[in-house]
Amino acid sequence: MHLAYPAVLAALLFCVGLYGVLARRNAILVLMSVELMLNAVNLNLVAFDVWLRDTLHSGQALTLFTIAIAAAEIGIGLAIVLAVHRNRGTSDIDRLRDTAETDAAEDLPEISGADDADCQGPATPADGPGGKAGTTKKNAGRTKKAEATA
Repeated sequence: MHLAYPAVLAALLFCVGLYGVLARRNAILVLMSVELMLNAVNLNLVAFDVWLRDTLHSGQALTLFTIAIAAAEIGIGLAIVLAVHRNRGTSDIDRLRDTAETDAAEDLPEISGADDADCQGPATPADGPGGKAGTTKKNAGRTKKAEATA
């Protein structure tokens, strides 16, 4: 058997998978496209193993390893997609990418004044030994935070 036939088939499979990853918006279809790309690599590994007549069959062993990694990737990937779909109501990748950074910034509470004291560093010599009331400005900011939460 010529090496060209499986190599061309693997190239076509890989191109279809690459198109699926780049063009699809549904996360499940993207995972399926990644699987197509991995299968193209597996086909190449086995074809080159047969062509080289390797006595150790390292191409086939590496193919089994790749299949095991792909199974784990699909299991974890589907779990993530299902969790995201339950939380957001969609598995559209474009919508998830748009809301990823804005939601985290809007959920953080505002802290007034305490962060400014943390950034100023230790007390100056004009404050006397130990700073104001025996604490540095940094520790004073921490006590303000503790009093605000209590």
